[in-house]
Amino acid sequence: MSATARPSKLVLAVIDGARPDMLERAVAEGRAPILSRLMSEGLYVDSLTASFPSVTPVCTATIITGTGPDQHLVPSMNWYHRGEQRYVEYGSSFQASRTIGIKRSLIDLVYNLNLSHLSRDTPTLFETLDDADVRTAGTTFLMYRGRHRHEPSGEGVLGRFATSTLMRHAVYGPRELFYADLFASRETGCRSQLGLPGVRDAAAGCVAAYLTEHDLFDFLLLSLPDTDTASHKGGPEAQIDAIAGADKQLARMMAAAGGPDAFLSEHAVIVVSDHAHTLVDRTVALLDALSDWRVLKPSDAQPQQAQIAVCPAQRSAMIYVLDEEQRELIAGAVAERLVQLRGVDLVAREVGGEVSVCGHGGELRFAPGGDLTDLGGRRWSVEGDLGALQARTPDRRFVSDNYPDALFRLWSAATSATTGDVLLSASPGYEFVDWGGVDHSGAGSHGSLHRDDSLGILVAHGAGPSPSQDRMQWTLRDIEPIVREHFGLVEGSARAKAG
Repeated sequence: MSATARPSKLVLAVIDGARPDMLERAVAEGRAPILSRLMSEGLYVDSLTASFPSVTPVCTATIITGTGPDQHLVPSMNWYHRGEQRYVEYGSSFQASRTIGIKRSLIDLVYNLNLSHLSRDTPTLFETLDDADVRTAGTTFLMYRGRHRHEPSGEGVLGRFATSTLMRHAVYGPRELFYADLFASRETGCRSQLGLPGVRDAAAGCVAAYLTEHDLFDFLLLSLPDTDTASHKGGPEAQIDAIAGADKQLARMMAAAGGPDAFLSEHAVIVVSDHAHTLVDRTVALLDALSDWRVLKPSDAQPQQAQIAVCPAQRSAMIYVLDEEQRELIAGAVAERLVQLRGVDLVAREVGGEVSVCGHGGELRFAPGGDLTDLGGRRWSVEGDLGALQARTPDRRFVSDNYPDALFRLWSAATSATTGDVLLSASPGYEFVDWGGVDHSGAGSHGSLHRDDSLGILVAHGAGPSPSQDRMQWTLRDIEPIVREHFGLVEGSARAKAG
């Protein structure tokens, strides 16, 4: 990219799990002045639709690639790797990671998620921008894959211990990578205590201020994850304080350029949340409900005898059938059992080239093509009970208020090569207990197809569509094209086929 053609620098800030109503309350109370200014002067969308399952690994993979799980191949927070015949656990809880194996869980999270599990056929924003000679940078974010090699740096006492014992291998990321004190492309003096919750936003803000002061990026992915942590601990109401904290880190970054006016004269800013949160107060114990089948246990002494693998991920879950010859029979029986289970809202699976979704309103089957159009302009063939997704079809348009972008999200999840044979979405107020026996009862959770988990925020100032542009639906898949187009990279992307 030539200097004469270079557009304004761009910051993509991800406030993990932020709900639109909590953002609006923080703004109304005067606790988020930077976000307030960005919203009033730019585009604000209060219904940015997440991927399904609406858990962080799936959603961040969609942000960074512009595709769904059928293309980026990251299916959930906890899943079964058919090729390696084992569970993958990215950190549903410390107890879940301990049950699966702390070392294995950390290696999957830090290394395999980016370098193995995330499909090589879906280039990341960092890779695309690196190839165009855009100066890329990123703070601790689940998806970091880029073109630049980074050796473990081990900043701080905890970082040095981790990189001397376990995290010894190099990774490929953006030009400037700062990841949980494990990898740092340069010394900034900023520390995250290995990504300790409650410290991460401040560490990211420190790095962002340093990068801004020294003019070290054209594109910065600024990850602000503490809002998600606060909601998991204290419920959605706790997000107000956390969003105020995220706003302070945005102000800190802008102060390094001389303040908001000076910063916004040279930088565009996009702020998104990867999903939302909803209050849960009841749980579903899948292992008890599936006791008629032999469930694969972590570190199972006789894995060859197991019939199914069970993968709970907060308000979503998947079941994999391990016996290839009995796959359809067992998947059908499991789906029939679970659709009757209290706390299960939707049961979906691929059947004969269609996706079947069963809910309390009956069964609906659908596939691409046909005479119904969704809000994103895709066409579908739909048969069965619209009540399964509480849908209606005015003017041959498929609309579901409670399950936004339902057909595409279910299709992308159910047809992914890495997903389970049966997919579950929890009823409002319910959560699936994880492999460590942990749930977030009494606090916030996410993962389901329901709007309460799925509708996040989009704020765009100086990038993307104008505030006056009317659009029927915004999804996480739209973020990657906005960034590409900002840097003039419109053609030649496989992501354009993602829908």
